[in-house]
Amino acid sequence: MQSLETTRFRLRLPEKTDFPVYRAFFADGEASHFYGGPLREDMAWRVLAGHLGHWQLRGYGIWVIEPKAGGDIIGGCGFVWPEDWPRRELTWWLMPQARGTGAAVEVSEAAIRHAYQVYGWPLVETHMKDDNEAAKGLVRKLGGEPIARDLFPDGLERTVYGFPKTG
Repeated sequence: MQSLETTRFRLRLPEKTDFPVYRAFFADGEASHFYGGPLREDMAWRVLAGHLGHWQLRGYGIWVIEPKAGGDIIGGCGFVWPEDWPRRELTWWLMPQARGTGAAVEVSEAAIRHAYQVYGWPLVETHMKDDNEAAKGLVRKLGGEPIARDLFPDGLERTVYGFPKTG
């Protein structure tokens, strides 16, 4: 299970020691709104466990974002494909203090490149709730283009975006 590096970050598998950041993120209802939050501590633990389990079940998953300069992780980025969902997706979450720093673009570009070059996927996709303007802004910065409109098991329709292959 690979780790990735960018100019400023290491993307690595989550570890038990990352739980305080997961707990803080999911306790913050505003920060975690589009990720099901706010969540109780035990539910945040389940998210961390689910991220680890996804690697075992699918062979890919969400990496945590660790600054090379040191300090706590600042979020996560990677791929998920929940059972019964129509597509896998690039996803990310960032602590509030890491937003607006270019971190999401930097790590997402590395993840997209990895999916094309290492996993050999023919297409890297993402989707989000229609009112998630921050996610849609990131998708635009990454060159994402609408490719479909799908109904998901939670009863919501979402626009699906495909990302171009990059160097």
